[in-house]
Amino acid sequence: MEYFLGIDVGTTGCKVVLVNEEGKLVGRGVEEYPLYTPRPNWAEQDPLFWWQGTQKAIEKVLASSGIDPKGVAGVGLTGQMHGSVFLDKDGKVLRPAILWCDQRTALECQQITEIVGFERIMRINCNPVLAGFTAPKIQWVKNNEPEVYRNIDKVLLPKDYIRFCLTGDFATDVSDASGTSLFDVPQRRWSEELINALGYKMSWFPASFESPEVTGHLKPEIVRQFGFRDKVAVVAGGGDNAAGAIGTGIVTEGLVSASLGTSGVVFAFSAEVKIDMKGRVHTFCHAVPGKWHVMGVMLSAGGSLRWFRDVLGLEEKNLASILGVDAYELLSQEAEKALPGAEGLIFLPYLTGERTPHADPYARGVFFGVTLKHRKNELVRAVMEGVTFGMRDSFEIIAEMGIPVREVRAIGGGARSALWRKIQAAVYKVPLSLLLVDEGPAFGAALLAGVGNRAFRSVEEACQRAVKVVERIDPDPEWVKLYENIYGVYRDLYPALRGFYRRVT
Repeated sequence: MEYFLGIDVGTTGCKVVLVNEEGKLVGRGVEEYPLYTPRPNWAEQDPLFWWQGTQKAIEKVLASSGIDPKGVAGVGLTGQMHGSVFLDKDGKVLRPAILWCDQRTALECQQITEIVGFERIMRINCNPVLAGFTAPKIQWVKNNEPEVYRNIDKVLLPKDYIRFCLTGDFATDVSDASGTSLFDVPQRRWSEELINALGYKMSWFPASFESPEVTGHLKPEIVRQFGFRDKVAVVAGGGDNAAGAIGTGIVTEGLVSASLGTSGVVFAFSAEVKIDMKGRVHTFCHAVPGKWHVMGVMLSAGGSLRWFRDVLGLEEKNLASILGVDAYELLSQEAEKALPGAEGLIFLPYLTGERTPHADPYARGVFFGVTLKHRKNELVRAVMEGVTFGMRDSFEIIAEMGIPVREVRAIGGGARSALWRKIQAAVYKVPLSLLLVDEGPAFGAALLAGVGNRAFRSVEEACQRAVKVVERIDPDPEWVKLYENIYGVYRDLYPALRGFYRRVT
């Protein structure tokens, strides 16, 4: 039996899973590491912590599975997107990596857009230049740290730094490179036009591959360290959202995933390049060779419910610790006591600004329609419904772009609530599916490794064999009608309040 490792270099830790040649999960290991915020709105990490975390997580997954390490035939990589790792000519890290959630680069985004032109950037990269993306980080170093800038020899994304540590090779994949603001997304290659316009060097950026392609093999010292066989192949892998979509089977037209984690992500497969010229959603290369995806992102999805738990749900937190259950389970039970529509209470989930569809860092959360009649159960339900309305915004844009949606696959922490799954089905007006395995991007990376090592003939076959639906929720017709009316009010609230947000910031 052959096995494949999927390595996910996340923001809070490294997760490694082990999948066998039949696509079955047989082990997992997680190792956390710190995140630094040296100034407000900054976010950095030392890439060395990623490498240490990766090694420890591999040790954990091998120990937990009990397999012979010589059975490991391939490795797939994924991780947080957009982060920038700057290396010198000796492969040494020049400064801490600047992460996807870092917001220091507003000026640089403006500079890049003015140099290239908004419409030209949209045509080449299919996305506006955003503070989280990679190019503005390079520009910030150019503007603020000239000594570091002069010594740059390579710019790598987080997972690709781990690839360098594992193999000694410089490589990336087309899905992760799509989020740099320097990639020609329709042509699936680095854009010489964008890179040259900004004064960067093409040699800084590693060769790009389709996600299942083999980019190299583990170094002999890594093989000896873990007891692996010789010539363990490492595939290109994918950015976390694209790899996560492989793990949930979003590889054919009509399938969409709705992830309710801290943020909310609506991920739709597309066989063709489709661009929203307003820049409300992202268009990136998919981890399926020759395909693309369209993605909407809201910033405070499950994060809104976490805020409620931490601020207004202390009773549930305390009771959960006594009963040995999850506080979210108790909050979901509270919400079930409220009627659909929460007695006219509507929640706007803009607790940290918003990305899709408003791209407004000044937007703030709102409870609208509060009366003396409302109790905690209505408040909880309003949060769940408001977050789902925010996700619905992405579905509306996807529909405008002509992308069909016939099934939505629910993933992330929000998918654990039966009530929230039912709310989603009704708000999206599409059947909702729950999966047997929800191991996120690491699972998808392992499947990509299986494809690259020919355990599966294609990405589509890997998903067909490994991704299993265990529950299907059809939209409740009464809830659909009710939520359609409330969603109309929800959509009208943001433009009515937009002018006030800056006044209270």
